[in-house]
Amino acid sequence: CRRLHPPPPISSPADQASRPRRWKTATFFGMAQLTGIEVTFLGAAGEVTGSCYRVAAGGAQFLVECGMFQGGRDADDKNAAALDFDVRDLDFVVITHAHIDHSGLLPRLAARGFSGPVYATPATIDLLGVMLPDSAHIHEMEFARAHEVEPRHGRRGTRFPHRGGPRGDPVAAPLSTVADAQRSLALLVPVAYDRLFEPKASIRFRFRDAGHILGSSIVELWADIEAGTRKLVFSGDLGQPGRPVMDDPTP
Repeated sequence: CRRLHPPPPISSPADQASRPRRWKTATFFGMAQLTGIEVTFLGAAGEVTGSCYRVAAGGAQFLVECGMFQGGRDADDKNAAALDFDVRDLDFVVITHAHIDHSGLLPRLAARGFSGPVYATPATIDLLGVMLPDSAHIHEMEFARAHEVEPRHGRRGTRFPHRGGPRGDPVAAPLSTVADAQRSLALLVPVAYDRLFEPKASIRFRFRDAGHILGSSIVELWADIEAGTRKLVFSGDLGQPGRPVMDDPTP
């Protein structure tokens, strides 16, 4: 991180509103001492799925990504243990693209009490409208088969008698339900590529095209701290240049 010249003019939001087993995370405390920004890797540390970064900077707390762990014998337990903090302390969430290992825990985030905005590109929001309910439906059906539970259906979606607990626990419930997914979709706020946006007075960010899938983005983020302005970049997943159906990643 380094001191930067002020970014270009911005747009306001009005223009666009008993614990399971813990898994290791990585926090750059030295980075906080040097820059005034603390970044904690809640996933994709020592592996490539479960992307989720908790950032504290400029008096704000937020997540970049909220991805599901996939593959490996411990993935179910890692997902059950994820987001093991008071998510109501978060000011907002930023999602780079719709792949489940970057977005799949948004329904769980909503189920745990988060009700703030989740920022993503319009195309990412369109994809999440299909992918998150579909993923949650799979969790419901797999849970019902594994536990021989008959889900109860009503006007507000599928309901189970209990929530929480690891696989095999008789009082466990699906990681997320379709109702959770619908709740998380209501939090999504579109932000266009290349538009500098201010979700909080001390924080600004801009989506740049990552060329990975439709709507995928690189996040450029500026934080105003006591020592000045600092910049972070979250690349998300980068695509390859020269593909006929996708724009090249932004240089």
